[in-house]
Amino acid sequence: MSRVRATAKPLQLLVEPLTRAAFAPFGEVLESAGATALPINAGTTTRYHDLARVEALGCEALGGEARVLLNLFDGQAWQAPVPIRLLERHPLGSQAFYPVDGARMLIVVAPAGELDERAIRAFISRGDQGVNYAAGTWHHPLLCLQRPGRFVVVDRGGNGPNCDEQWLSQALEVSF
Repeated sequence: MSRVRATAKPLQLLVEPLTRAAFAPFGEVLESAGATALPINAGTTTRYHDLARVEALGCEALGGEARVLLNLFDGQAWQAPVPIRLLERHPLGSQAFYPVDGARMLIVVAPAGELDERAIRAFISRGDQGVNYAAGTWHHPLLCLQRPGRFVVVDRGGNGPNCDEQWLSQALEVSF
């Protein structure tokens, strides 16, 4: 894990709209559009079924105590340009973020495996979209756009090291 801080002038990272197809290499987009809608509770509620595959990987070497956690995160507001200096990953489970108050996110990701800085991509969500990062996918910590936001976060708890951080060799900058 490299701890060298980037010092050169940041490179500009282009932002893409968040779509299921574009985000597929990194996990899943969480949204009701296109999901299976099921009427439940005598028709008083609509369930948007099976939006993501939540992973909580556990193995005997880690004690087999993997479990799914349900959390609330309050994110601070970020204004453009946003500096990107490090990414993190959770090798033992997925991590899902969904706004409960319509907050939008800047999502910065890279494929799982050794961090390839040339493969970093950026997306902007709508206020009715969230993401489920696949296990091992590199991503920036939560970035709320222009105002604070509250998010339901589902991820893995249990034994084992489940958060790796890596500083980028050259800082990136995202404008939107």
